Amino acid sequence: MPPADEVRPAPRITGPVDDSAPLPPALTHGKSRWQPVRWSELPGFEDDAIHEAWNAWIKSCERPGATFAPLCPQVRQLSIAAPHEQRAWMRSRLQPYRVEPVQAGDPGLLTGYYEPLLEGSRLPTATHTVPLYRPPATLASRRPWYTRQEMETVPEVRAQLRGREIAWLADPVDALVLQIQGSGRMRVTEPDGTQRVVRLAFAASNDQPYRSVGSWLLQQGAIRDASWPGIKAWTVQNPQRVNEMLWANPRTVFFREEPLPDLDAAFGPRGAQGVPLTPGRSIAVDKDSIPYGTPVWLASAGPVTNLQRLVLAQDTGSAIVGSVRADYFAGWGPDAGDLAGRLKQPLRLWVLWPK
Repeated sequence: MPPADEVRPAPRITGPVDDSAPLPPALTHGKSRWQPVRWSELPGFEDDAIHEAWNAWIKSCERPGATFAPLCPQVRQLSIAAPHEQRAWMRSRLQPYRVEPVQAGDPGLLTGYYEPLLEGSRLPTATHTVPLYRPPATLASRRPWYTRQEMETVPEVRAQLRGREIAWLADPVDALVLQIQGSGRMRVTEPDGTQRVVRLAFAASNDQPYRSVGSWLLQQGAIRDASWPGIKAWTVQNPQRVNEMLWANPRTVFFREEPLPDLDAAFGPRGAQGVPLTPGRSIAVDKDSIPYGTPVWLASAGPVTNLQRLVLAQDTGSAIVGSVRADYFAGWGPDAGDLAGRLKQPLRLWVLWPK
């Protein structure tokens, strides 16, 4: 018997793979039903730049689940294969299943998220007055912890946060965006005036429920455009109501600071699977519907973008609930933020499961 860690050569499958064999039975996985389909039913499968997703798949193989671990040696070897070979290997080893809700009436929805790039100061200044915090020492002693409003107004709670500041931002809405996205990049100005870019990664939350400030503003009749640009425009015009808006969302997030060397800067933060996210190829899912590390075929057409591509389920989020539900990792910076902020359109998903 060969050693367990011996890497067997990946098969080079260049001819057509039979797509007419009998289909396996449907599967139920948590909140979803998986209906087997033929590869020919995946929209755009022949046209996607499959090789762009392979780096994300290799990242998943850093922490694979038991189902996909046996495939990872071949996934790594196929990273230098031609796209048609990668596609043929997928057809030979994987079975596509259309993801459907167990209960009818759960429509598919695709949203987006990104890694903000913010300007911060290590010390508070006349302009930078909004703190970002590490987890407080008392976080585990109270569940849920205090609300956003209590953190800003109750002296006892403010005392528990004193000394836990990582840095200060100029705009409270930027801080809110960072907390909702769960991580970000910050160009921080040190006390001596030098600057460096660091990553702020999710460390913990106060366990309070998430409430959308956009929905709150719509309910108030304050705005018609609930995108982040629309919300920011409203805050400029209504500075006296900004705290009221922010406090409508009791949930907040605490961070840890991480260095950002060049190699890490080419990828996003680590998702819930524990591997770095790949722009355009990583999605957040409901883990009770699709396991982490699963390759997924995604199709979504709408006013913001048209997507038909291979992605990897590598993250989750408190708002990502449901069978046909995904959050698309758009990357970092203003363009990614614009896409993520406007993306809300119909979605279809197929999991690609080992035969």
